[in-house]
Amino acid sequence: MKLSTKGRYAVTAMMHLAIHDKHGPVTLAEISQCQGISLSYLEQLFAKLRKRTLVEGVRGPGGGYRLARTPDQVTVADIISAVDEKLDATRCCGNENCQNGRRCLTHELWTDLSRQIFTFLEGITLAQFVERPHVTDIVHYQNNRRRDRSSERFIAPAMM
Repeated sequence: MKLSTKGRYAVTAMMHLAIHDKHGPVTLAEISQCQGISLSYLEQLFAKLRKRTLVEGVRGPGGGYRLARTPDQVTVADIISAVDEKLDATRCCGNENCQNGRRCLTHELWTDLSRQIFTFLEGITLAQFVERPHVTDIVHYQNNRRRDRSSERFIAPAMM
């Protein structure tokens, strides 16, 4: 089973929002720059996330996106479902036609695995994930990189 880029990017973007939400709305351009996700792809994902009321847009100066619910009310499974990602470990994608149009011998095993994965992801909220120590380390690193890039833009070239 493989989680597609769509699901991974949606979870990453929502994590970014959860981490930075307390500072106000976050622009898609900021998420794009910090997380290395194309802006046009984020626009597509956020249209789906907005439709499922996981995020809300804020218009005007200082606008962007923020979580529509608190981070402890949003699970990883919510995000993956919102972007129409399927978590299915079966070879037939749940169609029960894996072997000559019929179910294969191990179909139920892979179906059970898919359910277990989904149940696992239902049990992880954005708030829980943000609290993990390695996430905090990565956030500090990204914030330092962002500050360094910002200060580089404002350094005037030396006069000759």
